[in-house]
Amino acid sequence: MEQIPISYMRKKIFFCLSLCFLVLLLHPMDALANHSVPLDFEKALNESRAGNFKEALGYWDNVIDLYPTNGVALSNRGNVRLALGDFDGAIVDQDRAIEMLPDEIDPHLNRGIAEEALKRWNEAIEDYEWVLTRDPDNASALYNLGNVKVSQGDWLQSKLLFNKATLVNPDFAIALSSKALANYQLNELDAAEEQLRALIKTYPMFADGRAALSALLWHKGVLGEAQSHWAAAFGLDNRYTEEDWLLNIRRWPPEPTKDLMEFLDKKSV
Repeated sequence: MEQIPISYMRKKIFFCLSLCFLVLLLHPMDALANHSVPLDFEKALNESRAGNFKEALGYWDNVIDLYPTNGVALSNRGNVRLALGDFDGAIVDQDRAIEMLPDEIDPHLNRGIAEEALKRWNEAIEDYEWVLTRDPDNASALYNLGNVKVSQGDWLQSKLLFNKATLVNPDFAIALSSKALANYQLNELDAAEEQLRALIKTYPMFADGRAALSALLWHKGVLGEAQSHWAAAFGLDNRYTEEDWLLNIRRWPPEPTKDLMEFLDKKSV
């Protein structure tokens, strides 16, 4: 069966999933004006980019029915399955994509994200390290590997990885916040506060930084300013009231999480 051409320009689109703050690298292809590319392929790309994942899945299914060995379509369908919470299905698609495109980085990165969602830490580490041996400056792999290290309680290594991610991409806000949180966990409170204040100055509407600073200021006994930052954080994203979400989805370290929960216990949200 005829293959869909894959000699297109690639454009990286990052989605921050509502289910978790992991960085999902959706890697659709920008199709050239080539009549052999089916219309469903373009529709699948557009729906994926728009975040209409249920609609996108149907179009990707149609494309893969026609072109079952196209690694590009398989990897993108795997991303959509991940966004819909079908982590095992996402891994199956990325496994097949890797068979078709053994030298491509993105299927490994995307499979690692799905493995993380299933807490298959060692497999995720293997995929991220595979990416980093080929692309040492891959900010997504550095950040996601840092998140795995958080889940394993390796705070120092997580901080080093988050720092590398921010050096590669200084505008990587969630990595900047995660680096500050790692410092917080390591009791490097002055460094964490300085980093969080700089983050909030640059990204005043970023809830993660404000929630983290609220916890840190409460820890330091600066209650009034903590309340001010919390009011902004809660208005932006009320999930920060949920301890389980913080620890297991966003994956804050335990010390800032404990401080934020104690701060919230002392006041009405």
